Amino acid sequence: MKMPTEVIQGILIPFIGTALGAACVFVMRGKLHAAVQRSLTGFAAGVMVAASIWSLLVPAMEQAGGMGNWAFLPAVTGFWMGILFLLILDRTIPHLHQDSKEPEGPHTRLKRTTMLVLAVTLHNIPEGMAVGVVLAGWMSGDETITVTGALALSIGIAIQNFPEGAIISMPLRSEGEGKGRAFLHGVLSGVVEPLAAVLTIWASGLILPALPYLLSFAAGAMIYVVVEELIPEASAGEHSNLGTLFFAAGFTIMLALDVALG
Repeated sequence: MKMPTEVIQGILIPFIGTALGAACVFVMRGKLHAAVQRSLTGFAAGVMVAASIWSLLVPAMEQAGGMGNWAFLPAVTGFWMGILFLLILDRTIPHLHQDSKEPEGPHTRLKRTTMLVLAVTLHNIPEGMAVGVVLAGWMSGDETITVTGALALSIGIAIQNFPEGAIISMPLRSEGEGKGRAFLHGVLSGVVEPLAAVLTIWASGLILPALPYLLSFAAGAMIYVVVEELIPEASAGEHSNLGTLFFAAGFTIMLALDVALG
């Protein structure tokens, strides 16, 4: 399947955001301050919630408009499938969150650094799927999805991937990893996004009528990450409103991008 240039750009933009964030390890020293990390995590959560609503759930219901009062059904069904999919991954893939001593998932002998990378990788799977399914909708000629709207989603996710790249590479550096290896781990955590996007585009081409379900599936997976991991991390430690304020900033920036470019 030959992909248009716009689709290739849309797939790569979020990955570039992660790589640029991971490159912070070359210009910054030490571990990210807790307040900075809390702010960046809240920002990422805001972007993901806004993208889930306006770039995924709303188009899903618009595409199912022919179902009348039941137009919500594909969105609700797909949303829950996304939630359960991430729940299964959360239980079956060993991973470790920042500032956490106990890993999640099955018992393993994997290194701490590897499990930190896996935790961020879990975040990136639904983001890649979201980009892929929106691009697939545009390629199919769906009038509810424009190429600028699809690129707006890619840019929004790239913006929130920048701090994610830094959040993974900087702590690894502070734990003794070399700058090159810390950068590589940060970049590798984002590789899953273009892979998930390409696989989703391929799957959407095979089952195009399921596009509303796939859109809401990606939304459910992203909301799971936000509620299960990002919001708790943004609120951890000493009480602060930074996480909330940056959540609002991320939410409104993604909303503005979606409206201005969509």
